[in-house]
Amino acid sequence: MQVSIVSHREPEPLSLAAFERLALFVLSMEGVPEMTELSVALVDDDEMAHLNEQYRKVEGPTDVLSFGCDDPCPTPGDEPITLGDVVIAPSVAERQAADLGHSVEHELDVLLIHGVLHLLGYDHEADDDAGAMAAREAALLDAYAAR
Repeated sequence: MQVSIVSHREPEPLSLAAFERLALFVLSMEGVPEMTELSVALVDDDEMAHLNEQYRKVEGPTDVLSFGCDDPCPTPGDEPITLGDVVIAPSVAERQAADLGHSVEHELDVLLIHGVLHLLGYDHEADDDAGAMAAREAALLDAYAAR
């Protein structure tokens, strides 16, 4: 599996290497094929607001967006299958962490897992689906912390 993280700066206290390890852990725990590629972008509020308005028709920045590839993404030869892109706004995560009373790193980890789960078909539109997705997020966080 391959994870590419794009950021113009390493947001404190996030270690991009640790963030990559978490993404790889989630993909592995979810049984994603080895020849899979995931892209993660950390963007500022202005970029996230632009994406949120363009794709969701919602004004202002959000915390995380996921853009899945068409199923399956065509790849030539032995190239990895592209799962999609997860876009995260660290400054939104900082505000949410303060409101929720936990660390920014924890909030960023939750958002990464949330975004990856969306790419893997999880949703939270219905209450039952939201509960299942939240439970899976918590289980993955716990498993990652326990390793």
